[in-house]
Amino acid sequence: MKFQSTRDSKQEKFTSAQVIRKGLADDGGLFVPESIPALTHDEIKTLCGMEYAQRAAYILGKYLTDYTHEELLTDCSEAYSETSFVGGAAPLHKIGDNMYTQELWHGPTAAFKDMALQIMPRLLSRALKKTGEKRKALILVATSGDTGKAALEGYRDVDQVCISVFYPVNGVSKIQKMQMVTQLGENVNVCAIHGNFDDAQTGVKKIFADSDAAKQLDEKGFFLSSANSINWGRLAPQIVYYVSAYCDLLNQGTLEMGEIFNVCVPTGNFGNIFAAYLAKLMGLPIGKLICASNKNNILTDFLQTGTYDRNRQFHLTMSPSMDILISSNLERLLYFAAGPEQTKAYMQSLNQTGAYTVSNAVKEKIDADFCGYYADEQQTAQTIRKYQENGYLMDTHTAVAVYCSEQYLESNQDDKTPLVIASTASPYKFAADVYTSLGMDAPEDALKSQQLLSDYTGTQIPYPLVGLGERAVRFDKTVHADQLLEEVLRFADTQS
Repeated sequence: MKFQSTRDSKQEKFTSAQVIRKGLADDGGLFVPESIPALTHDEIKTLCGMEYAQRAAYILGKYLTDYTHEELLTDCSEAYSETSFVGGAAPLHKIGDNMYTQELWHGPTAAFKDMALQIMPRLLSRALKKTGEKRKALILVATSGDTGKAALEGYRDVDQVCISVFYPVNGVSKIQKMQMVTQLGENVNVCAIHGNFDDAQTGVKKIFADSDAAKQLDEKGFFLSSANSINWGRLAPQIVYYVSAYCDLLNQGTLEMGEIFNVCVPTGNFGNIFAAYLAKLMGLPIGKLICASNKNNILTDFLQTGTYDRNRQFHLTMSPSMDILISSNLERLLYFAAGPEQTKAYMQSLNQTGAYTVSNAVKEKIDADFCGYYADEQQTAQTIRKYQENGYLMDTHTAVAVYCSEQYLESNQDDKTPLVIASTASPYKFAADVYTSLGMDAPEDALKSQQLLSDYTGTQIPYPLVGLGERAVRFDKTVHADQLLEEVLRFADTQS
């Protein structure tokens, strides 16, 4: 299996180890597989008898063909162990008629990003050896909250790797911030920026595209790589969620082999829902892919109109991981719908004008698989309260997806297909907003809200968040978005 850029299929093609090491293509595009491997009913039947780690190793092996099955099974078994994922890696919970959540947040940082970022460092470590790389990998991460902590935890003290995370100073929850600024490890750095997530992401992308920066880092013994979902090594493990969900639906008798199910994903950078699209292309019988957005509903507008326009007001919401106006992984979908030349033109237009409009033919291709809905703050809060009254507590991002799922079902009342909703974070990551959504007055100290929420609902604070307020703050620096390179070079000097 080889990989190519979304912007030029005639460029050199690379192995999976090479693209995991590189992160971005040289032309600024994202890496995609040159072909999609098939997943047959017989294979799905075999996967039904496996644990999650075994399923992950099998699916990853279809794309990472320069890794042996033994290597992948070893890494997946370590990544998805019971000690890291208490209660299982991706359990399904029925929350309504034909409606299920797949809880992806039982890992060491209580967010779904753990599902990819516990395995990705292991894949990168092997990639450095497979490609003969002698320099240190300097991982740059722009985060709207969960990716940062999950990446820091995943790469903490990994040999031949160091990691620097940038987050918007007022764009993450207090708990997300505390998780990052108290991070342990000798090879980690955390820095806030003045601005929003898009400013952080744009700043990181500029560094990746800066040849002079690459030269300076090379002289210091480093090369750049990414832990965001623009990196194939981060995106590929997400395909497994949906295969595993289908296996679980089959095992419990909800579906018969070949029957379809729908998927709803709370969406920011478009990586998680694109992984579901890849699973569908492989042959997994997914019907509709429901893209759920919060008040920053740029993706909803795109799916409805065919125009992507980031020239709009940016909203800070109670679901901050979705407060994004530049959804990078949408470029991968454009590649499959429009081809590399048109994708390159769309990205140039986005960079120059902040907008692009796809052709009718491209929109029809996307419409065949995707639809979009969004939830405002009031609708999100009402959803949290409604389901808690029925005994199920969810976080703000999951609530957006549940509300959008309900809107889809209301608009498609003849669709009785089982619907799996990606539940992306523990409610305790956003305890103050969840507690307020339940009609209570949250204290100013967000950490106190965790205990109040636990007492009120009779649920337990997950192990990664216990005692968070007692940990020492290690990182308290804030810089402007145009100072990211300076900060990266400073950190590299400390790691030389």
